[in-house]
Amino acid sequence: MEKILEINQLSKHYGALKAVDNVSFTIEKGHVYGILGPNGSGKSTTLGMVLNVVNPTSGTYTWFEGRANNHDALKKIGAIIERPNFYPSMDAVQNLELVCKIKNISTDRIDEKLALVDLLSRKRSPFKTYSLGMKQRLAIASALLNDPEILILDEPTNGLDPQGIRKIRDIIQHIASLGTTILLASHLLDEVEKVCSHVIVLQKGHMLYCGPVEEMNKNFGSILIDAKDRAALQTFIKTQEYAGSIKELTDGYEVKLLKDVDTSRINQDAFDHGVVLSRLMHKKQSLEDQFIELTKN
Repeated sequence: MEKILEINQLSKHYGALKAVDNVSFTIEKGHVYGILGPNGSGKSTTLGMVLNVVNPTSGTYTWFEGRANNHDALKKIGAIIERPNFYPSMDAVQNLELVCKIKNISTDRIDEKLALVDLLSRKRSPFKTYSLGMKQRLAIASALLNDPEILILDEPTNGLDPQGIRKIRDIIQHIASLGTTILLASHLLDEVEKVCSHVIVLQKGHMLYCGPVEEMNKNFGSILIDAKDRAALQTFIKTQEYAGSIKELTDGYEVKLLKDVDTSRINQDAFDHGVVLSRLMHKKQSLEDQFIELTKN
């Protein structure tokens, strides 16, 4: 798999404050990566360093397997790391034409990029008439004008209403489906779970995990289980090798699984022990549960 970005032991210290501390990870072509962590975890600082706007204290990073120097590599990158900033009285086309002039690229694909972010019908509307979500979508169109190999977004849905968040998510997924690698920073678990294939978890500048979202915390989830005879049910559960901790609920028990097990087997085994189940459902651990589990210490 082609490597888009390699980060090795990257650090940024502000005096005694270690904003980013020995972070290493690799971004491979064709995936959607999320840098996940609360505010102050080092997400924006990490992006700032690889985009050459923040000087690292130590460590290295390499774009496109070293085939291009930093100056040339930046031409292959589209990035939004600050709030969209366009001229208020100019319309979308005029603003993007100015971006093309600054970047010394053709204006031929402006309509194509506006259509991609669903702004073609508003291309002649002044920027000041745009909603926050529309402004963010215009910024994404701007970042795509040079057909980048990777798109970098810092908190792309910050401040948006649910409809605006959904729109940005759909656009990100569509851009990814066209083959563009995406790296986005977010403190929203739901955003990362729905959009990203891989996740990098940061906390107070330290990297806690890097890998596929579904493998962030390998576990087997839990089962929600109940029976009329709860005393017999408890006795049965405690003898099962797959059963971990048991939590009593108003409508039964939640049993953490220690291994993969088929619910039909659980049902049959319970019946063989004289326990007739009235409820049995497998519950996969959410990304939020995984994140709390990962960061609780």
